[in-house]
Amino acid sequence: MARAAPPRRKRRARVLPLLALAFFIGAGLRLASGMGEALAQDPEPESATSTSGALRSSPVSDAQLLLEIRQREQEVAQREATLDEREALLAAAQERVQAQIEALQGAEADLAATMALADRAAEDDITRLVSVFAVMKPEDAAAVFTEMDPQFAAGFLARLDSQVAADILAGLDPRQAYGLSAILAGRNALVPRE
Repeated sequence: MARAAPPRRKRRARVLPLLALAFFIGAGLRLASGMGEALAQDPEPESATSTSGALRSSPVSDAQLLLEIRQREQEVAQREATLDEREALLAAAQERVQAQIEALQGAEADLAATMALADRAAEDDITRLVSVFAVMKPEDAAAVFTEMDPQFAAGFLARLDSQVAADILAGLDPRQAYGLSAILAGRNALVPRE
């Protein structure tokens, strides 16, 4: 009986690979015949089919979707109108600011012209006074200089001819003459030198 066992094993050993081969061939034929049909159907992507299936199965109708789309379009249009209004307001504000800048520049130019006229008028007045002090008698001019603020008096002395200024200083009290001389000497002390 030990000898009968080996032939069955040999048959099983031959039958099993043949069965397996037959199954693989059958599967290959099924796969090949079903592949052409599967390729011809062109299925939708998974996410699209699940979404469209969810939309078809959900209670939301096409009319509701259309209504929501129109509402969103109205919201977008309203936002655009608001932005357009803001842009118009901003443009108007910029125009007003530009107009104010131009008005300020005009006022600054007018002020500069007025200041130049005032400076010229003041300079003319000082020049006239200097010429008056130049023709006055030194003792009369010294009496006027005695009453002046020392800084103001020193300014006039600096503009006078040196001989006329010397005659006026000679007619002043020595302390006052010294003070005016010190102011004259120190007027340009703080000017930077090269």
